[in-house]
Amino acid sequence: QVLLVESGGGLVQAGDSLRLSCAASGRTFINYAMGWFRQAPGKEREFVAAISWSGSDTYYASSVKGRFTISRGDAKNTVYLQMNSLKPEDTAVYYCAADTRFGRNLPFEYDAWGQGTQVTVSS
Repeated sequence: QVLLVESGGGLVQAGDSLRLSCAASGRTFINYAMGWFRQAPGKEREFVAAISWSGSDTYYASSVKGRFTISRGDAKNTVYLQMNSLKPEDTAVYYCAADTRFGRNLPFEYDAWGQGTQVTVSS
């Protein structure tokens, strides 16, 4: 069983930066790719970014490419999402998720989810 806990959300102004963290634990947390998703009120959960187990491969949604960076700690059990040049449309609850395969972007394909952290960007 994999347990994921996000942190780092908050209220910022447009143009600011924020870094989210996701701490993973569990005896079976080996060889998992990780992803970040977000869900705004009244909208479906959407893919943001993913990173392979090794950290050498990354994949971004077009809406965040060039502004967000996903990375992984050396111990592989912490994943970060550095968000720069934030826009009001980035406002959402952000979730991290674990997947046995890298490169997938549909929520149902992911095996474990965190509880989410709120990011609010004011204009």
